[in-house]
Amino acid sequence: MTTLAQASPDLFAAAARRVMARCEELARVTAVPGTIERVYLSTEHARVNRLAAEWMREVGMRTRQDVAGNQLGRLDRVVAGAPDPDAPVLLIGSHLDTVPDAGRFDGIVGVLMGLEVARLLRTPLGDGRFGVSLPFGLEVVAFSDEEGTRFGKALLGSSAVAGLWNDDWWALTDADGTSLRQAFLEFGLDPGRIGEAARRPEQLVGYLEAHIEQGPELDRRGEALAVVSSIASARRFQIVVEGEARHAGGTPYDMRRDALLGASEAALAVERLCRAEHHIIGTVGQLEAFPGAVNIVPGEAHFSLDLRGEFDGTRDAVWDDLSRELDAIMGRRGLRWRSREVHSAAAVMCAPLLQDVVREGIASTGTIGADDPAVIFSRAGHDAMSIGAITDVGMLFLRNPDGVSHHPDEAVSAADVALGIRALAESVLQLGADHRAR
Repeated sequence: MTTLAQASPDLFAAAARRVMARCEELARVTAVPGTIERVYLSTEHARVNRLAAEWMREVGMRTRQDVAGNQLGRLDRVVAGAPDPDAPVLLIGSHLDTVPDAGRFDGIVGVLMGLEVARLLRTPLGDGRFGVSLPFGLEVVAFSDEEGTRFGKALLGSSAVAGLWNDDWWALTDADGTSLRQAFLEFGLDPGRIGEAARRPEQLVGYLEAHIEQGPELDRRGEALAVVSSIASARRFQIVVEGEARHAGGTPYDMRRDALLGASEAALAVERLCRAEHHIIGTVGQLEAFPGAVNIVPGEAHFSLDLRGEFDGTRDAVWDDLSRELDAIMGRRGLRWRSREVHSAAAVMCAPLLQDVVREGIASTGTIGADDPAVIFSRAGHDAMSIGAITDVGMLFLRNPDGVSHHPDEAVSAADVALGIRALAESVLQLGADHRAR
């Protein structure tokens, strides 16, 4: 089997320097000067797609922007010296859109690492042959809307590729009242052709995604890379607590039905119940009181709940426990509560084969912990969640100092990126060897 065992470390170091420089270049493409913000179907989206296409062509890829606004570059399988455009492909990629006031690396580093893998596979071998011959094609994909910042619905680009598009989404609007349908037209896309973005399972070998860990586990272990076992299941709720608004000075405590205090106690219950369960995370990220005057006992409170778990069943059991706890809290305080589920996503398990090839790829780096790399489940969502509906998925995590993400301070080192590029390229070669054997 072809491997990169004899490749000079300088090759990977140079690749990492390109990735880091391009992360900086993309960071300058922003709607808000002084911060990083790129949202779906914006002028910034168009600019980064053009840059990505330029870099794809630089490594010999055929490029296209699909009907959902995703940017793709392709290397065909070569048979008897001729390209085979009908051969299935391995997808490698991530996303180029951001949250507001974002960091430089979330999603972006995975796309750029994919391009460096393509470059490595086309590097002359030194014996007169050009590059590595894979038994499948290779596509690098820059998904267009993983974050859902503009329209409030995440994974739009990858959902289109997975054939999961919901026509109800056309009515979604941004903060300016522009509908998703109108934004498509203004970007130069045809909403009527959205089905053409969908890929069929037989067209794909699998999907690999490299991503910074959005947590501190690798940093705490002192290791650079990890195998991802699964992507967390998630449920999100909007919860309303109803009490009675009354005069703050004139209402004694024994007559108060303070909705804000009930919601606050509920938020503490979320923390208590989730911390008692392994790999369950609950977050109250929004809390509002109404009518919101300084001298009125709040008569109504609204709060959000983001509930994530490694397994769907455990996550759902915690929600059931929390529902009973809310019944008890509101009963004691003379309040009522109701909830509306606004998002639900099942856990996505990374395929055993792709976990194995990623593990082998990490082992090839020979770094601390590489012989027995960390296996981590992702508590954050990724495009792999959508693509898992049509093909096997695998993920590689890179160390992120202190685990901060969705923030300007998120970081990854060039040294770790170099290791990640090597591991990802070796994973592709391992997958190719397995594909041939089968």
